[in-house]
Amino acid sequence: MKIKQIYTGCLAEAAYYIESNGEAAIIDPLREVTPYLKKAADNGAKIKYIFETHFHADFVSGHVDLAEKSGATIVYGPTAKTDFKAHIATDGEQFKIGEITITTLHTPGHTPESTTYLLTDANGKDHCIFTGDTLFIGDVGRPDLAQQGELTMEDMAATLYDSLHNKILTLADDVIVYPAHGAGSACGKNMSKETFDTLGHQKEVNYALKAKSKEAFIKEVTDGILPPPQYFAKNAAMNKGGYDSIDEVYEKGLVALSPEEFELKANLTGALILDTRDPQVFAQGFIPKSINIGLNGQFAPWVGALITDLKQELLLVTDDGKAEETITRLARVGYDYTIGYLAGGIPAWQNAGKDIDQIESISANEFETILNANDAINALDVRKPGEYEAEHLEATLTRPLDYINDWTTEVNPDETYYIHCAGGYRSMIAASILKARGINNVIDIAGGYGAIKNTNLKRTDFACPSKAMKG
Repeated sequence: MKIKQIYTGCLAEAAYYIESNGEAAIIDPLREVTPYLKKAADNGAKIKYIFETHFHADFVSGHVDLAEKSGATIVYGPTAKTDFKAHIATDGEQFKIGEITITTLHTPGHTPESTTYLLTDANGKDHCIFTGDTLFIGDVGRPDLAQQGELTMEDMAATLYDSLHNKILTLADDVIVYPAHGAGSACGKNMSKETFDTLGHQKEVNYALKAKSKEAFIKEVTDGILPPPQYFAKNAAMNKGGYDSIDEVYEKGLVALSPEEFELKANLTGALILDTRDPQVFAQGFIPKSINIGLNGQFAPWVGALITDLKQELLLVTDDGKAEETITRLARVGYDYTIGYLAGGIPAWQNAGKDIDQIESISANEFETILNANDAINALDVRKPGEYEAEHLEATLTRPLDYINDWTTEVNPDETYYIHCAGGYRSMIAASILKARGINNVIDIAGGYGAIKNTNLKRTDFACPSKAMKG
């Protein structure tokens, strides 16, 4: 028996490869399916089943492509309805993979169809559970994503409580818990950086499992939930209804364009120019009106949070050799309309005599000098509300990047704005968006709050009313 967790850090997502006696199964695969096919081929195994724990909202699963290319059967839990061929399992239904058995445990609450898969080894011993978004390490799934009819998130939380206590917590303490996500995912609020654990240890340390009553559980898991990113519902719909083959997405997107072709295509299509280089490299020179979301960060979730139209055509500016990776990571969250990339990158653009723009980036010490000389400047903190409330500069305004599409209208294009996040990744995203929207005087604080903490600027470590935007 082989069990391999395939963890993708930028999405905080875990897929699983299971194998026994030449038969294999994949649980919650990512959009690009070649790695799963290759692993099975290298091991001389045939993929028999593709188990989906639920209709994922934070990424587009690879189930449809993988089934087509492998001949495997897609399996969902009870109540699931799909627009493609799938086996809808009954609660308690069993599936054989070589000498091991997978048992369906219907565990609704995160979503109505959410299902946990129990793996029993060749000796009949319960070995592990694949919990999807029902049970995480340190947390449980948020109950607000799939409310139906008159059901509230409190109703879904109550259902989740029943699922956990009737189906999962009755299992032996030595059963291993393999969830679909870890820290960094928006599918929970308190997930551990650990990606698996024993059920017994989770009973001891997981705040949700330690709740003394159903009422206490409902209150704890619903308290402090932020609104889901806008792309969640759209990804869930794609997972239910199907999508274009990843091969077609590559065919449309992996088109190398000369600077002249790139410029013409941008003008003719209204495509958004997405620059995925390092934030500080981007600041030194970029194509006017382009947006920076660096590939070396939580790239796909930020694209999903900020680009509101999944069908928005995209033109890419990347580091050399990174176009295919960028297209892959966009497709993972449903952005399938890349229409080309700039061959040769910004050097080629500049060699062709094309215009570039820049964003000024200053050190935390320079910012300290400026703020000491004039405390009436506009300083924007684009971290999440919880980060701001934990500690922030007294002089800053809280303007979370997550909601930039809401607060941009408050910004005065005649004013200058100093922008920081925690480390510099999000602040450059915000600065580039503001710049593209006609706010020309934006200045990034390199190193973000991490660098600011090493200055003598006055900070507060408790929540206080956010200051009103000037201008």
